[in-house]
Amino acid sequence: MSTQKDKAWDYALGIIKVDGLEPSPEFLKLVEKEKRGEITTNDIIKTLNERYKMKEERNGDDA
Repeated sequence: MSTQKDKAWDYALGIIKVDGLEPSPEFLKLVEKEKRGEITTNDIIKTLNERYKMKEERNGDDA
């Protein structure tokens, strides 16, 4: 039985794929943890912000 949370994530991931993009395995792991209630969507946002901030710093980008 799908929960509302499962349906929302399935919809969001479908939109990403329609745009020709593929979610990373790391992102999909975060989604599964959020579905199980182990983390929150805010935790996902924080993790992604930290990851991409670190990537920008390594590349020397100011954007």
